[in-house]
Amino acid sequence: MGQIMLGAVSLGLLWAVMTIGVYITYRILNIADLSVEGSIAMGAALAAHNIVGGMNPFLATGVAFFGGMVAGLITGILHTRLKIPALLSGILTMIALYSVNLRIMGKANLSLLRMDTVYSTVEQLGMVKNHAVIVLGLFVVLILVGILYWFFGTEIGCAIRATGNNPQMARAQGINTDNMIILGLIISNGMVALSGALIAQSQSFADVQMGIGSIVIGLASVIIGEVLFGKRNFFNRLLSLVLGAITYRMIIALVLRMGMPANDLKLFTAMTVAVALSLPVFRSFLKPLKKSGKEVI
Repeated sequence: MGQIMLGAVSLGLLWAVMTIGVYITYRILNIADLSVEGSIAMGAALAAHNIVGGMNPFLATGVAFFGGMVAGLITGILHTRLKIPALLSGILTMIALYSVNLRIMGKANLSLLRMDTVYSTVEQLGMVKNHAVIVLGLFVVLILVGILYWFFGTEIGCAIRATGNNPQMARAQGINTDNMIILGLIISNGMVALSGALIAQSQSFADVQMGIGSIVIGLASVIIGEVLFGKRNFFNRLLSLVLGAITYRMIIALVLRMGMPANDLKLFTAMTVAVALSLPVFRSFLKPLKKSGKEVI
């Protein structure tokens, strides 16, 4: 059981990077960006392709991050410059990236067995694979949380937050909201691709279909983090996203341990997100019942 939880924590830390990327578009920009399903696989594909080609794993991971940023740029241009709705822009990018990822890898999946990865450096210190993933994953997550906390406190970061919160007021203050949306999408997809690169090196393969359902996993982690760990301030929210991703992975590990078929995991995740997003509606139904109960008393 301990090893299962250890594996869940290590995987949760890697998915936390993707969760933060989803949070930037879903909560800060108020956009449901489906292109992340393509960019997470693109990050894995770029990292795997370059590592197999002999590139330094850290440099290959950086290339994956840059590739994700390009994907976010394309989505942003489709939405802001060509006036295609945000949801459809993400779908178009996601579909295009499927073919791009196949081109990058040359086939549907690419093995990284017996290849040096970013975790190999940590393993050389005498750690086992899971411990190496946790150490490096925690380091990456803490660095990203610190950078994002600083960045979203700057003038540009506040402009991005203002764009998502009230675009009309942001434009009235002289903010170019189109540029802020593009920048937010670039940062988001870059982080999602970085997550894909780290996950691929952890599981020792990249697959063109590994991004299917990732947006729902990201949303589940965001909601679990907000519900269980709070959202008092921006720094607290960033930490809650990390804890939410880890908690989600622990929940998945537990339900698998209890005998749930692996084929039902995506159904379970979708139902979890649907229930969590519906909580405000359930609460609105309960309020009149509580009032009527008090009146009777």
